[in-house]
Amino acid sequence: MYRPAVIAIGVLLAGLAAAPLLQAQTARPNVVFIMTDDVGYGDIGSYGARDVLTPNIDQLAREGTRFTDFYANAPVCTPTRAGFVTGRYQQRVGLERALSGPARTNGVGLTANGRTLPQLLKNSGYTTGLVGKWHLGYELDQSPSAHGFDYFFGFKSGYVDYYQHTNGGGADDLWENEREIEVDGYLTDLFTERSVDFIRQNADRPFFLSVQFNAAHWPYQPPDMPSVARGNATHLQPHTEDTSTRDDYVAMLERADRGIGEIVWALTDAGLSENTLVIFTNDNGGEWLSNNAPLFNRKWTVWEGGIRVASILRWPGVIPANRVTPQVGITMDLTATILAVTDTRVPAELDLDGINLLPILTGEAPTVERTLFWRSPNRADRAVRSGDWKLVVQGSQGGRPSFVFNVRTDLGERNDMTNVRQDVARRLRGLLDAWEAEVDADAETVAGGFR
Repeated sequence: MYRPAVIAIGVLLAGLAAAPLLQAQTARPNVVFIMTDDVGYGDIGSYGARDVLTPNIDQLAREGTRFTDFYANAPVCTPTRAGFVTGRYQQRVGLERALSGPARTNGVGLTANGRTLPQLLKNSGYTTGLVGKWHLGYELDQSPSAHGFDYFFGFKSGYVDYYQHTNGGGADDLWENEREIEVDGYLTDLFTERSVDFIRQNADRPFFLSVQFNAAHWPYQPPDMPSVARGNATHLQPHTEDTSTRDDYVAMLERADRGIGEIVWALTDAGLSENTLVIFTNDNGGEWLSNNAPLFNRKWTVWEGGIRVASILRWPGVIPANRVTPQVGITMDLTATILAVTDTRVPAELDLDGINLLPILTGEAPTVERTLFWRSPNRADRAVRSGDWKLVVQGSQGGRPSFVFNVRTDLGERNDMTNVRQDVARRLRGLLDAWEAEVDADAETVAGGFR
């Protein structure tokens, strides 16, 4: 565990009166990982939102460090979640698209192999819990419990009705561990309640809690709807008659923010704040009711609006407060960071693609240049960011046009520089082609196995 040396020295000098502080700083830290769904980069107050109130997420930013250049592993949900659970590019395990409903997946999913994040943490002595969205498989050997979660409360498909808890096919999809259950309530509130309960019940032992809110993913059903207006679990489009509104979306996100506040307060109430790493992020860019400004485009694409997301890390006394970092990061970095701070042994055969971000955040190490890759679910569009430069390759046929941007200075990807930086285009295209060949070769070796 990383912690400033001055804290340890100060505790020793203070003698027995400071024993509780020493114990808090040397105990194995808890980890609370919070992920929202389809939330736009510009939908959080600390990221520039003007019509959404997110005081609790913003409080995390004031008490921790906020990333400006953080990315999701993918522009859609299943692949990003696979990247987080495995700590590797999801293409390596053949999970590049969002899983369909259980009747249409043909058994495809993330089969447990003993090396995913919750299992490693469990092996390391952590109590593990998942509350919220899974979306990594429906078979028993693909379930949260098979991957090492001691407790699971949530749903397995890509989306559900917030009130009826049914999936797109109309089937019930609310689970507690391996048992389908029926519980009344708005799903965001239920996830908050179960998360708080998990913290209280495990306050005397090290724990890892993954809170996967489905807010603000469609169906756009805001909280406190009258019963006559419930039950519309369809994906309404802007051209649909009586479609959803921005106000619906805002209400859903604000309720999730309230839940985040309750979860963080539960840590404080249990005396765990000083010894808990809280991570907040999102799974991909926002949908059509979201605000991804100042980025271009949205979910499903490899443009910045589809992959750049909010991310905040808070650990009082360890991670500096009220800081903003330009360090480039990605979802699977959070996996490597969690494994490092919990002092969890990583098997030699697990070659993580992410890096431990904590030394950079604490100032023990300088920021590092990253080279990161993305591919759209249909494999038509690809992207690579190396340093401040990004290459976007569009289309699977014909000339496959390429675009070059400096995304440090041109967040909106408006100034295509391929006409003057062919050197960048050639270099990044070579990196991208080599990465694709590598991850696709890995996927072939696990076909029919770790899927």
